[in-house]
Amino acid sequence: MLAITLYFLRFAKYLDVLSLGREQAINLGIDYDHVVKRLLIIIAILISIATALVGPITFLGLLVANVAYEFLKTYKHKYLIVGSIFISIIALLGGQLIVERVFTFSTTLSVIINFIGGVYFIYLLLRENKSW
Repeated sequence: MLAITLYFLRFAKYLDVLSLGREQAINLGIDYDHVVKRLLIIIAILISIATALVGPITFLGLLVANVAYEFLKTYKHKYLIVGSIFISIIALLGGQLIVERVFTFSTTLSVIINFIGGVYFIYLLLRENKSW
């Protein structure tokens, strides 16, 4: 985890520019294909580590990323990444607390996170639709 994080720090400075789009990133002097391929490898390794440690929690990434955007109100990745880390820690520890204290170990953490994430996903779909 430490090695991949140190490797990621080399590419973290490009994230804000990459969020502008392919053409703008290329115009600003970034080797777009190289950076995106390296970031995809980093993401795949980090997801495999997270799945091995926590288990398959489907909606955790969606939930954490959108809550970070809502709370932080910025698109600067240096703040979003740190905020996402803290939000995911709170979600996992809070979920584990609910599993231990409220449900007395009768359900798993992934069920709670997937339920909350599924409800939040439906809320995001309805909010984007604006017809409700």
